[in-house]
Amino acid sequence: MIQGIIALGAGALVLLGWIGLEIPYRRHRGNTLEVPPGEWRLTRQDPDHYQLVGIQTFRNPLDDLEVMIPELKPEIQLLSKASVRGITPEITVTPQHPDEPARQDDYWFAYIVKRKKQTQIKVTLDLRGSNLEALKAIWVKLHYISYGPRGRLSKTQHAVIPLQFPDPQAMPAWKSTPKADILPIPTHLLNPLDDYVEIVQRYVVPHAQPGDIVAIGETPIAIMQGRWRHPSEIQPGWVATHLCYFFMPTSSLATACGMQALVDIVGPGRVLLAFLLGSVAKIFRIPGMFYRLAGEQARLIDDVTGTLPPFDQFIVLGPDQPDQVVDQIQTATKLGAAIVDVNDLKRVKTLAASSDVSLNILESALRDNPAGNGDEQTPVVLIRPKRPSN
Repeated sequence: MIQGIIALGAGALVLLGWIGLEIPYRRHRGNTLEVPPGEWRLTRQDPDHYQLVGIQTFRNPLDDLEVMIPELKPEIQLLSKASVRGITPEITVTPQHPDEPARQDDYWFAYIVKRKKQTQIKVTLDLRGSNLEALKAIWVKLHYISYGPRGRLSKTQHAVIPLQFPDPQAMPAWKSTPKADILPIPTHLLNPLDDYVEIVQRYVVPHAQPGDIVAIGETPIAIMQGRWRHPSEIQPGWVATHLCYFFMPTSSLATACGMQALVDIVGPGRVLLAFLLGSVAKIFRIPGMFYRLAGEQARLIDDVTGTLPPFDQFIVLGPDQPDQVVDQIQTATKLGAAIVDVNDLKRVKTLAASSDVSLNILESALRDNPAGNGDEQTPVVLIRPKRPSN
């Protein structure tokens, strides 16, 4: 009896000790660094020489832990309408630490980002050669190591800098539908450095008149909000790796990383419960129950290949607070606004629309997917409802 009590007490102590260690471990964010989108500008644009300069910040939000950056290496990918073989890129990273000068030999020395502090780097990119005018954008990848209590974590900060900008005053071709005239509007390659209100004011307003409707794809809005993740930084758990096999191969949830992106948003418990109840609903021929229970993001996640380069290599989530987005656009432009999900199967889903937008006219105008699902780069469609004939 005494031995049993001792064993029980020892087990309780072990359990309490485990809980005492596990709770602080899970509460701590370890070697977390906040890395917001950098600030980029084109400082030189000669026929044979482009220069871009970017400032990137690394911020330690923790008040009790220091995080080190022992390694940082840049990489670039040129996106062009022509061959890039005649272009020579040169990229230089200059630390701009507040307390240590940069080395003259371009060596990256390990740096400690102290509690509640930040540091910056300056990235200078020189491109020399022919066909520079054909460059569409530059994809900059800053590979760095976050080193701290959670170990040595490989991270990458991505930046997509557009180089071609359509003339906002150029008049694209209107198309006619039974209920409205529609105008697909080209833009530059949208990215987190853009603001959706400014995009509408720049490219749409010159062609608009009162009563028009601005329809923007849900994926471009999500990209401008920075809601895209590279699969290399997603760690699929048990729920994601097991449930993804039960979805259609064409589904964005049919891969472990795509499913984990949903798990990270709504939690593994909700995803598992939605799957179990959805499976029961299928027995009774009730379709779509998983997506209703798992939440709106389950339908909106685009896995890799789901959008145009270079975002085709990322998982793009659905937009955040779409109702606020359309309200901000309408307030700033006085135009009706909508965020939509349209595909080539003549399916139109309206995520959000301002109160003055007719959903019937909106869906009728977009049913043939005038913006396209390819590399058209027309993420915005201007809709002009037709007046009823007498």
